[in-house]
Amino acid sequence: MIRNTSRPFTHIDTWVFDLDNTLYPHHVNLWHQVDARIGEFVSAFLDVSADEARRIQKDYYRRYGTTMRGMMTEHGVHADDYLAYVHKIDHSPLQPNPDMGAAIAKLPGRKLILTNGSTDHADKVLQRLGIGAHFEAVFDIIAAELEPKPAPQTYQKFLRDHGVNPLMSAMFEDLARNLVVPHQLGMTTVLVVPDGTKEVVREDWELEGRDAAHVDHVTDDLTGFLEKLTTS
Repeated sequence: MIRNTSRPFTHIDTWVFDLDNTLYPHHVNLWHQVDARIGEFVSAFLDVSADEARRIQKDYYRRYGTTMRGMMTEHGVHADDYLAYVHKIDHSPLQPNPDMGAAIAKLPGRKLILTNGSTDHADKVLQRLGIGAHFEAVFDIIAAELEPKPAPQTYQKFLRDHGVNPLMSAMFEDLARNLVVPHQLGMTTVLVVPDGTKEVVREDWELEGRDAAHVDHVTDDLTGFLEKLTTS
């Protein structure tokens, strides 16, 4: 599945990728482990039932961009404690992806990661995938001063910190709402959606937006999509 609009890739010199559910398939459901750890953290910190923690978790995720931001704002949670707990997961379901690595390596210009997760988590994911050497840097939630995507200031800080011209950049994301600001800034946007033949663990709203005006391209096969960019 590929949908294209008018913004091409011929002028792109910087390639920006989200991490979770973008650089590895949605159906790996690695994020499902993080999701469960977040629920445990919320339940323990607020001393509420698992069901109530789940409600709070998803409410904050939708309203604040991440549950962590909501927990910090509403309850004074320390980011370091939260990140250390929720990213303590088993990364072994991730398998090396040399085809993706080769496709990324062929892209002309710089490659960067912009994630709401931590650098530690990103490093483990990239190591398992075997593609870390292709990326110049990771801009994580700490670099974003704990303001997650889709906050406009997060993208603006990322662009400033790494000297990126948005008009010559492409952004790959699995959440359509996280592509609104990049598109407004002039970036070419790509929404990476789940393989329709595989079961994924996602909220309904997370899977929306593939027909939105701020989404220039849609693919359910990132490796294949990238390969076509360097062979066409």
